[in-house]
Amino acid sequence: MAVAPLSIPITSPHSTLPPLLIHCSHLPFPKPTKPLLPLPIRASTTPSSHPIHIPPPKLVRSPHLDSHASRHSHLRFARKLSTLLLSKPRHFLPLSILRRCRRYLTLPNRRPLIPMILRYPSLFRLIYAPSQSPLHSSVLAVTLTPAALSLFEESSLLRARMEDSLAAKLHRLLMLSFHRRILTSKLVHLGPDFGFPADFRSKLCNRHPDRFVTVNTSYGRAVQLVSLDKSLASPLPPLRSYNDDRIMDRPRRFDFIPLRRGLNIKRCHREFLLRIRNLPEISPFDDCDLDSLSPEMAEKRACAVVREILGMTVEKRTLIDHLTHFRRDFGLPNKLRAMLVRHPEMFYVSIKGIRHSVYLTEAYNDKGKLLVQDELLMEKERMMELVREGKRMRRARRKGFDLNLGDDDLVNSEEAENEPEIEDGFEDLFEVGIGDDWEDIADDCEDEEDEVEQFWVKKAAAAGLIERVSEDGDGVEVW
Repeated sequence: MAVAPLSIPITSPHSTLPPLLIHCSHLPFPKPTKPLLPLPIRASTTPSSHPIHIPPPKLVRSPHLDSHASRHSHLRFARKLSTLLLSKPRHFLPLSILRRCRRYLTLPNRRPLIPMILRYPSLFRLIYAPSQSPLHSSVLAVTLTPAALSLFEESSLLRARMEDSLAAKLHRLLMLSFHRRILTSKLVHLGPDFGFPADFRSKLCNRHPDRFVTVNTSYGRAVQLVSLDKSLASPLPPLRSYNDDRIMDRPRRFDFIPLRRGLNIKRCHREFLLRIRNLPEISPFDDCDLDSLSPEMAEKRACAVVREILGMTVEKRTLIDHLTHFRRDFGLPNKLRAMLVRHPEMFYVSIKGIRHSVYLTEAYNDKGKLLVQDELLMEKERMMELVREGKRMRRARRKGFDLNLGDDDLVNSEEAENEPEIEDGFEDLFEVGIGDDWEDIADDCEDEEDEVEQFWVKKAAAAGLIERVSEDGDGVEVW
């Protein structure tokens, strides 16, 4: 039985035209669609189990702390060269060997070495030291000035008196790690910031066998803790009281976040910081399973660990690159710098120089001064005084000579000292010493460097800036 096609009249209610008939047999049938899959619904019992998502906070500069970071970077070349010279028994090195340490000194190949040394006349001096070579009776060498030697001798005596407190710092640092041991190659990075002597493995570890022991691991030598000391496992107390800055003594109506003056954050960021602050307290010295912690709780613990590390440093600051070496040891996040920027109530990240620094904000006042001065800061302050004295010496020398040796116009200190540091394995200088075997180190563009250095040697000799030491005199050994 045939079915007649259905006709549907289509017309407009306001039209006078006859209706238009459309046969349904000519209309296309709709294509069958696939059934929609059910969307997965992720439920969480607590809001803290969500990943941390807040807008990246804007870095607000602190001029006082930035100037502090700039002064610290300007001393980098002088500190590294002093470390090299102090590793020798007689505290001097021939220039031919010192040129092979450019990467350790963060000195590029295009930068002459002699003008950089002459920028610090109060710290270093050039001498002609006697030599055993039959070809040359003397070699051009670099040594420390009597003022610099006196400074480092006093610093060594001060560290000897503070040996117990330095050992306690190392004890607390090892207690922060999960396995109670840290590689010595990592400790070298934080050693100067903690005030440890360069040969801390022989002076701290070997002299305190009841606390530390040196073990061999698959990654190298490590310092391991012998036993725990519960008296040292207390968190750092607050270094600054913000109640003194209040005008009125009445209680606050809202939760308070201690931020430095002039810093404003967004509302979502403030709510995030308050949520972190209202979490239960967690001690960085307690053993915990990071996988069982929520993201916000793990971040609160990581902030507490970084706060303890910065609180044990001499200047309450360190480089972020140094902290990244300890991510696995202390359970720090991979994006460590982002976490530090996310907590301006605790840390300040300075971007002065190639390597960024992190400061513990509660240890500084609004003018960028340390609230509690460490005794080991004496060495840096006296070194800064010697550097300023060297600038006055160069200024007086330029009035008498027109050679401009070591002048800032010829040697741009900002460019030379903003070069990134490269790990060369020279951190173990005080363990192996510096000897003639450094002659085997390869040196690129040696001929070109020789010509440049010879040019500066002639100019320095013409200005009378190179001293000649007799074979029997002045305590300089024969190289």
